[in-house]
Amino acid sequence: MPHGADVDAHLTPTMRLLLERMARAPYPPLHTLSPEVARQAYAKSAEVLEVPKPKLARVQDWSIPTRDGGALPARLVAPSRDPGLPVLLYLHGGGFTIGSIDTHDTLCRVLAQGSGCAVLSVGYRLAPEYRFPTAVHDAWDALRWLADTGAAALDVDAARIAIGGDSAGGTLAAVAAIQARDAGLALALQLLIYPGTTARQDTPSHATYARGPLLDKAQIDWFFAQYIRADQRDDWRFAPLLADDLEGVAPAWIGLAECDPLVDEGLLYGDRLRMAGVGVELEIYRGVVHGFVQMGRALPEARQFHHDAAAALRAALGP
Repeated sequence: MPHGADVDAHLTPTMRLLLERMARAPYPPLHTLSPEVARQAYAKSAEVLEVPKPKLARVQDWSIPTRDGGALPARLVAPSRDPGLPVLLYLHGGGFTIGSIDTHDTLCRVLAQGSGCAVLSVGYRLAPEYRFPTAVHDAWDALRWLADTGAAALDVDAARIAIGGDSAGGTLAAVAAIQARDAGLALALQLLIYPGTTARQDTPSHATYARGPLLDKAQIDWFFAQYIRADQRDDWRFAPLLADDLEGVAPAWIGLAECDPLVDEGLLYGDRLRMAGVGVELEIYRGVVHGFVQMGRALPEARQFHHDAAAALRAALGP
């Protein structure tokens, strides 16, 4: 693992240039802001580096009920109006604190366009207003609703469902895949994009990239301080690497960034799944950082990820 100044040497030239430009921008770090202001700042910047937003045949906003009487915003995007398309339920990243269906709209549309599947993006409730385990409950409630009644309402195929997400959304997707196994709900795939899986950020990659680039220890600590108490961190619903048994969960496609504090825990989770007999495909995108999948305007690695993830969905869900 690289250390200190060696970190920069592992970045692609384009990634390094992009990060230098970001560093010159006059924006305060998110962890120095209030959660509400951080959400606004992230929303303004989230899709700046995305590929052009695909225009799709179907874009439909929806509302999903929760166990406590709440309602979650959701958006279904699909490349056609054909009935019975397979569907990916998608959970956005943002440290359980920021992000929305809007900040990840382009990414979801790209996945829908590339895979031929419908994508249902869910706006689970955020910390600190809603702390752990509300986001976990929301993700499961959305998946259960989709399988039980939502698929019929949306005219998608309840027998061909995948779940996925990036970063914190990847954590929620991994947890929901375990809950689906326990509930007898068959999923075709769990699409995990640099997911968080550990109880404490003590892997070598967290030490290597403690000062970034882009995602650093201060930011991660701030996110988790909003979301969860220290005495709850050993709950497997926060750290799915601690789940007792992963046998029988859905097959996984895992996409990781090489220069990311979370890369080691993604690798560890892939290993745990394989040891449990779960089919795993894992790709490490070299020389890029956490969040790279939303930088397709600048990074060929992001565009390669779009291609690979869409292919994994097609293979798992069928035409």
